[in-house]
Formats: sequence, C-alpha cells, structure tokens
Amino acid sequence: MADRHLEPDTPELRARWGNFAWTAENAAKAKEIVARYPDGRQRSAVMPLLDLAQRQVGAETNTQGWLPIPVMEYVAAQLDMPIIRVVEVASFYTMYNLVPVGRFHVQVCGTTPCMLRGSDDILAACKKRGMHKGHTTDDGLWTLTEVECMGNCASAPMVQINDDNYEDLTADRLDVVLDALAAGQTPKAGTQEPGRHTVEPLGGPTTLKDMVSANHDYRKEW
Repeated sequence: MADRHLEPDTPELRARWGNFAWTAENAAKAKEIVARYPDGRQRSAVMPLLDLAQRQVGAETNTQGWLPIPVMEYVAAQLDMPIIRVVEVASFYTMYNLVPVGRFHVQVCGTTPCMLRGSDDILAACKKRGMHKGHTTDDGLWTLTEVECMGNCASAPMVQINDDNYEDLTADRLDVVLDALAAGQTPKAGTQEPGRHTVEPLGGPTTLKDMVSANHDYRKEW
C-alpha cells in the first residue's frame, strides 16, 4: 500500500520553501480556522491548516500539493506546536502528501471489495499510461498510489483523483476519466455506471420502494 516517508530536508528544499507564508487569502482563512477552537485548544486546528498549506503549495506548483518540512514548520510555529507533533499528524493521515506529487494524484483502492471487482484491471490501465505505484510520470501529470479502503465498497472498484472519487470503474471508464482530466476537462465524479445515481441498486430500489416519492409510513405493514 502507500509508502510513507518524508522528502529529505536538503538545502535545495530550504531554498524553495524556507520562506513559505500564507497568501493574503489563506492568512484570512487560517485565522478563521484557528478561531473555531476554544482558547488553549488552538492546536486542534493542525489538520485543517495542513490541508490549507498543502493546497497553497499545490496552487504554486500546479499539482495536488504536498507538505515540505519547512511548510510544516510554518504551521507548527503558528500553532505553537513542536514540529514533531505536526509531522506525526501529517505522516499518519494519507490525505497529506509528504513528497512531491503530480498534477493529478491517482489513488487506487486495492482492498478486498475493490480487488474482487477489478482493481487489478484499474492498476493495469494506469500502468499502460506509464504510471507506476509510488512514482510521478515524467511529464508531471500523474502520481499513482495504491491505498487502503476509502469507503466506496458498494460501488467498487474506485479511485480517488485529487478531491474527487470515481466509482463503478472499468479500465475503459477510467481511461475516459483520465483522458478528460489530461485535456483540462472536468469529468463527472461519482459512479460511472450509466443510469446509476449514487449506490442504489441498478434498475432502482428493491426495498422500501414507496419511499422513493413520499415519506411512506411502513409501521402498520410490519
């Protein structure tokens, strides 16, 4: 599954990110985020601030974003936290990228329900396009990661690409999504099964059918 390690703290990394600071817009957002928490509990804001920082890095690099060590130090200083505590949070949750990623971070679920429904075919389709697990393609467009269950078992197999999930995939359907993203388009997120809205059964509900159009009271029928 996902390999987690920090990008080495090199002089080049410091030269690029050592002067990281919020943009004016993100400074206002950060202030609002910290204000959500009671006095003395500001460190609880570490997760949304890390997300905000990752998105700012992404905007600057035209990628999904990641968290260089100097950026995590900046968040730690704002919250008066030891840097190791911030790193502990960032390294625990896979929503945070610890190394540079591409424009699109393709996270393929390989847990049992997705595997049984064809995640190996999804990974093979990614490999056909030059993607390899744990690496970014030479053009900087794609980073491929295999991840643990992301909770879409009823519409497996699925991938998460940046902020969107794509479900009920086949290799061909994934190719359509990836082609659209590469062309600068916004493909439909969620299920890719024609006629399916979310994760209801194909062909419509099989139980509680009277609830489709009204708040039907079944209690007298039990």
